[in-house]
Amino acid sequence: MERPGFWDNQEKAQQVIQQLKQLNGVLKPFEELEGAAGDVQALAELAEEDAALDAELEAELTRLEKRCDEFELRSMLNGPQDASNAYLRIQAGAGGTEACDWAQMLLRMYARWAERHGYKAEIVDEVRNQEAGIHSATLHIVGDFAYGHLQSETGVHRLVRISPFDANARRHTSFAAVDVMPEIEGDIEIELKPEDLKRDTFRSGGPGGQHQNKTESGVRYTHIPTGISAECRTERSQHKNDAMALQLLKAKLYRIEEQKRRAEVERLYDEKGEVAWGYQIRNYVLQPYTLAKDARTGVETAQVHNVLDGDLDEFITAYLRQKAAREHKQRAAS
Repeated sequence: MERPGFWDNQEKAQQVIQQLKQLNGVLKPFEELEGAAGDVQALAELAEEDAALDAELEAELTRLEKRCDEFELRSMLNGPQDASNAYLRIQAGAGGTEACDWAQMLLRMYARWAERHGYKAEIVDEVRNQEAGIHSATLHIVGDFAYGHLQSETGVHRLVRISPFDANARRHTSFAAVDVMPEIEGDIEIELKPEDLKRDTFRSGGPGGQHQNKTESGVRYTHIPTGISAECRTERSQHKNDAMALQLLKAKLYRIEEQKRRAEVERLYDEKGEVAWGYQIRNYVLQPYTLAKDARTGVETAQVHNVLDGDLDEFITAYLRQKAAREHKQRAAS
């Protein structure tokens, strides 16, 4: 970065800065951890001479242990796009209004998670259900390592509760799918030929009245060879929606290529998957008892309302530990 002419190529410079950000995300905390460990060691030596320092030493050891756990988690985020921002898409499954309401609950859950971590979350696409909830929505989450943390959320999420839309107060099961993609900065090694792209425009809709969008500002891009599509309708400007839809499509295609290269053995939900029983990665039960349980890691908690309010870190950490252990085992075997 100190070389003359580094900023002559802005795009390449940004790629280097992105790489540096990911490296510093591990190296700087490690250096700080080394310093903290040295301080604790010095305090331990003093405590051998003065028992009055034992309480202070115990408190410092507890803080150091917590920082070590946080550093271990950060070191697991070593994928090529883990430091990136994220696009998180939610799609309601079968079940009508009940499923649409569940999809909106998930949208709120991830927005609250982002808020807890100081990330910015913005809805870039949303299709509302007329009665309640949403058919689908895409959330753009901006913050360091947003994708690295949220990659664990890809899959089908199942809710069991007494439906607020059932006059007989019966228990219902609802499904919604979550798909997480990294926001790609700079060049993407995905060749998008113009003849492979289909572009459609449509009216964005709205709540009616003066806010009703009467022009075809919504944009949808479809990658013909794979059938994968991406759309954006939140902006009044077709130009802005066009750029965002194309960016989303590139992110989806890039993620698929990454999955192929890593040859992940776990089953990830994609747009052709079934949003139904037997495919869920996590269950949320509100009645007759309260429980949130991850089907992949076995992590569970009775504090399901806290989870729905964005307290997801226990699930995310367990998934990343499991993923790191699997990758280590694969490297050892090869």
